[in-house]
Amino acid sequence: MSLDEIDRRILRAVQRNGRMSNAELSEDVHLSPSACHRRVQRLEKEGYIRDYVALLDARKLGVPTTVFVEITLRGQADDILDAFEKSVARIPDVLECHLMAGSADYLLKVVAENTEDFARIHRQYLARLPGVQGMQSSFALRTVFKTTALPVT
Repeated sequence: MSLDEIDRRILRAVQRNGRMSNAELSEDVHLSPSACHRRVQRLEKEGYIRDYVALLDARKLGVPTTVFVEITLRGQADDILDAFEKSVARIPDVLECHLMAGSADYLLKVVAENTEDFARIHRQYLARLPGVQGMQSSFALRTVFKTTALPVT
């Protein structure tokens, strides 16, 4: 299915505010409520809208420290990659894990209370990941820009 301009307006609007009512959304995108509802249902069914979530405040939840961890594995065989990916997915403090091209095999985004808490996460989880040859951690000093909104063009 290709997206038309109304679909794109709907996607941009729900990215800004996933809690808006159908009436608010239909007004925002200049469409009748019933037509808007049908389009949203179609966008959900076809997987353009995967889910609706609440974005939480890391600072208020006591995990204001963001650490990016570059992981290099001993090899690239499927069994090594699979074992690593299954293990890293079970670490509660890891928000993202990306298979990379470049100097590192994986890039992790980890949240922690502070440097001592990250040391605990490192000891308890990261150092025990299978197949790891090397690891380098970089602490974010300040978040300059952050969004979850994808460009909808």
